[in-house]
Amino acid sequence: MSLSFLLPVEEIAVAHTALLSDLILGKNIEKHTRQNGIPDLDQVQIAIIGVLEGRNAVDNVGTGRGLENIRKYLYQMFPGNWHSNIVDLGNIPQGNDVEDTFFVVQEIISLLLKKEITPIIIGGSQDITYANYRAYDSLDKAVNMVVVDNKFDLGEMEQSITSENYLHKIVMEKPNNLLNYSNIGFQTFFNSQEEIDLLENLYFDSYRLGEVSSNLSMVEPIIRDADIVSIDIGAIRSSDAPANNNAVPNGFYGEEICSIARYAGISRKVSSFGVYEFNAKFDIRDQTAHLIAQMIWYFIEGYNLRIKEYPFESKKKYKKYIVLVEDEIINFYKSDKSERWWMEITLPSNKTQNSTLIPCTYQDYLTANNQVFPERWLKNFRKLN
Repeated sequence: MSLSFLLPVEEIAVAHTALLSDLILGKNIEKHTRQNGIPDLDQVQIAIIGVLEGRNAVDNVGTGRGLENIRKYLYQMFPGNWHSNIVDLGNIPQGNDVEDTFFVVQEIISLLLKKEITPIIIGGSQDITYANYRAYDSLDKAVNMVVVDNKFDLGEMEQSITSENYLHKIVMEKPNNLLNYSNIGFQTFFNSQEEIDLLENLYFDSYRLGEVSSNLSMVEPIIRDADIVSIDIGAIRSSDAPANNNAVPNGFYGEEICSIARYAGISRKVSSFGVYEFNAKFDIRDQTAHLIAQMIWYFIEGYNLRIKEYPFESKKKYKKYIVLVEDEIINFYKSDKSERWWMEITLPSNKTQNSTLIPCTYQDYLTANNQVFPERWLKNFRKLN
């Protein structure tokens, strides 16, 4: 797939940086501009891409526009002590129909993934997550997806995909490469009991807004095992992010969603990150654009703090704790580098490997010590066995 489909970064976003300090991010990343063309991708680790597609957005007409507002605030921020090379590839335009846009999104993300470049996707409607997921087909691997949203977006499977039923298509369509799906921040009154039960029966994970807000650190092990992280800004309270026609009073605070973005950046497994449903015509004093820019900054900050841990190195560099719960032995591992935890699940004898490690928390270890199977362990044990 050629990158020639991409439109350059909006000139107003670039011009806004002209009189600012030479130390700002906008003057220290390569950008796709009319004058300079598409940047060389050699030695690049992160690529920002806008998607000007919002035709499938339900009750949020106008999303996919005004991305220059996000870039304006992102460019004027100062980078941290970062080592990653970043490019802004500009925007993917609307195709003749939505499927054309999806095809280009899928092919460009696939190209970046093969080059081990992490795309940051600025949408556009959240059904673009489907095209992001399909990009992993070319890698021939199972995919773990984490979605931050107040709804599951299962919906009814209609002829056409929308921002409120794209997950149904991901779950049902072949090839089905989805290994696990986790929702963070759902609000019960926006989801039917049938949908909640379906996720439970599929051994997928869902975490209510109140549960997560009261203990935000629980998000880290959930995201640690993700390949794709997709954030609907409708999961943020309307007072902090008004630029969405579906914005509601309750949701994550701005600082909470930035922490979640940072967790996504820290995870060595996360290889694509997207923020969707931004609708500039509802923004108040560019408040949401500024927040999304901060979310992207925190993701990049986290990316630059990544350390090499499981499954990228030997278990020998971990402390091992053995816990007997009923008749089951659960091995816990604690990293000497980050003090993060994993627990081991024994696989059936017909599997090619004997066991697998899943991310967990210190609280899971304490739960096992109290002779109770951690819920995270039980759900993964049932799924894998």
